[in-house]
Amino acid sequence: MRIVDLRSDTVTLPTPAMREAIATAELGDDVFGEDPTVNRLEAMAAERLGKEAALLVMSGTMANLVSVLTHCGRGDEIIVGDKAHIFLDEAGGCSALGGVHSHQVPNQPDGTLALADIEAAVREDDIHFPRSRLICLENTHNMCGGVCLTPDYMRQVRQLADQYGLMIHLDGARIFNAAVALGVDVKELVRDADSVSFCLSKGLAAPIGSLICGSQDFIRAARRVRKIVGGGTRQAGIIAAAGIVALEQMVDRLAEDHTNARLLADGLANMPGITLDPARVQTNLVFFEVAGTPWTAAEFCERLAALGVLMLALGRYTVRAVTHYGIERSDVEHALHTISQLLRG
Repeated sequence: MRIVDLRSDTVTLPTPAMREAIATAELGDDVFGEDPTVNRLEAMAAERLGKEAALLVMSGTMANLVSVLTHCGRGDEIIVGDKAHIFLDEAGGCSALGGVHSHQVPNQPDGTLALADIEAAVREDDIHFPRSRLICLENTHNMCGGVCLTPDYMRQVRQLADQYGLMIHLDGARIFNAAVALGVDVKELVRDADSVSFCLSKGLAAPIGSLICGSQDFIRAARRVRKIVGGGTRQAGIIAAAGIVALEQMVDRLAEDHTNARLLADGLANMPGITLDPARVQTNLVFFEVAGTPWTAAEFCERLAALGVLMLALGRYTVRAVTHYGIERSDVEHALHTISQLLRG
């Protein structure tokens, strides 16, 4: 059976160039700062994002956790969206491991936090309250459909953060998708963030790894936090080698994923029982509703999987499909044909 796996861009497999780079990577002990391949990747990532330094970690969740715990102490508070990955999908790590409180404000449909909501969430200097310390944003925003935050919005949040003495962390797991979709240099999207994380293992197709970027002082402190949470690794050049290939070869091709996502969205929009607005599909994520079909999202995905097309149920009637490296136009066309067959019974 032909399998088309649209569950996530985390299912990508490393490219032949990545496999070769892994096999031939020059290695050392990264905890001692002696792995030359890791050092090269960190320098490359910092330069690419316009930051002073970078730190390799094992996952996006670890990147966000280390970043928050570097910015905040126990009893401090982050201001975060109610649909943010940090809030919904990271097992409460900031509070469980760091004693950091979260103040959730509503994410707008475009992935932003309304400036008025951020301002209203800032605590007064009162011993009864936790201390507001950090604003956490996400770009692209997963649960808002892969939408992109703009440089102009980031500047506005920066002005507000400066007014109240707050820092900004940007969960940029798919930040290169945003840069490609908006047609801007990634530096423009992260300039106003004090720290930013991004994943190598999603659309960039590396098998493992994320990076945190920020100032020299921030990364020095983050390195200690990484050690606390068990993220110190030894010959990590085998991971970094694939990450270098990802940054060198896999960024521009993200546009192909975006084109395939729009093709998928346009096809789904014309199917009975399925609801979505193709205009909201900005990057490689396609969210749609199946409330008009006889099934819940989980039932729909189960039936579709039996036909070889894999998607993810993310609510009672909400389904997510993600295009990525390894998915071609013909795969999207096959998926649409299969869904059409399913709906026809």
